Order: sequence, then C-alpha cells, then structure tokens
Amino acid sequence: MSHHTTSTAGHGHGDHGHDSADHGSLKSYIVGFILSIILTLGSFGLLMVEGVPRGIILPGIIVLCVAQLLVQLVFFLHMGTSKSQRDNLSAFIFAVFVIAIIVVGSVWVLHNMNANMMHPMPGM
Repeated sequence: MSHHTTSTAGHGHGDHGHDSADHGSLKSYIVGFILSIILTLGSFGLLMVEGVPRGIILPGIIVLCVAQLLVQLVFFLHMGTSKSQRDNLSAFIFAVFVIAIIVVGSVWVLHNMNANMMHPMPGM
C-alpha cells in the first residue's frame, strides 16, 4: 500500500483528486437550499392564495416540481455536464427513461383493459 507522492509536470490533467467541481461549496448548498425553499413555498402558495385560476394550479405545480428536481440534482447531487459527471448523468437519464416507459406502459395497459373489458349488460 504505497502512495505515489511525487509530482511531474503535466501530471495534473490525469489526476483523480478532489476538486471544487466534484463537491459543492457551502455557498452552492445555501443557494440550493434557498431555491428549494422558494420553490416549495411557490407550490404551497399556488394552492393557498385565493384568486389563482384553477386551470393554472396543476400546470404551475408541475413546473415548480420539475424546477425543484433540477435544483436538487444540480446543487445537492452535483449532477452536471462536466466530464467527471457524464457517467452519473447518463445513468440518471437512462433510469428516468426506463421509469417513464414503465409508468406510461402501465397507464396504457390499464386504460386499454378498462376500455375493452366486457361491461355488464343493462337490466341484469
């Protein structure tokens, strides 16, 4: 178990050490936390404030939900497009794709089962 401690010129580009791009700073955590609180209060406000048209509430909550997801991924899970995070981002996108296929497929199958099932005849 030896640790190579000598440094050579040009060695830094292949270094697998920790840098600030891999881990968040206190500032990024605070910004993420504040954005999360604002988005949560925004969702709560859409429901609680009178005068918000009913047709805007559900789309508004969905938009705020997606924004909240992006804030969580970027500021807390440090998922980004940097070279060191591409594998994590690819795995996440693949997992979302598989989950979407399962959910959409299940809804489609259940809808078709409901539409095509034999309903009881009237008067029986």
